[in-house]
Amino acid sequence: MPKIDVNKVAEILKRNELEPALLRQIVEEMNLLVQPEVDEEKPPALKKQWAILISDPEGRLPEGNDFVGWILQIPENESILTTTERIFKGAYEFNTTKKGRLMPAKTVGEALEHIPAKHFKESGLFVKTKIPVLMLKTDNEIPTESTDKDTRRRKVD
Repeated sequence: MPKIDVNKVAEILKRNELEPALLRQIVEEMNLLVQPEVDEEKPPALKKQWAILISDPEGRLPEGNDFVGWILQIPENESILTTTERIFKGAYEFNTTKKGRLMPAKTVGEALEHIPAKHFKESGLFVKTKIPVLMLKTDNEIPTESTDKDTRRRKVD
């Protein structure tokens, strides 16, 4: 249905010699209908904290191997230790659906990649990367000489 400006409708009614009192009443009613409805104020946005879930199936994290992980968010006031429980809850819920019964999520990786966000949102988990990303290791120091990147200045006690 095409939308038309209230002022244009008022001009059309005025040209058709409508009584001023009736014209005013019609324009006021149209203005009330056009005004956006005042909904209840939305609650403030949920503050979230970031988490990285690292896939270490063989328990070899201390070694210098390559690892992959997922970037996640949970509510700021919640413990980070509840993250895996949130994933399990979303996976259980998904596996009870028709699509989940046909192709159930059996691993955390499958759950994060294939389960729709609505199943995790109910448990307060927000998956930011469905595909796992590589984790990099750093010694947390920046070289001070730009010509020789391997030489690093160390603090002397």
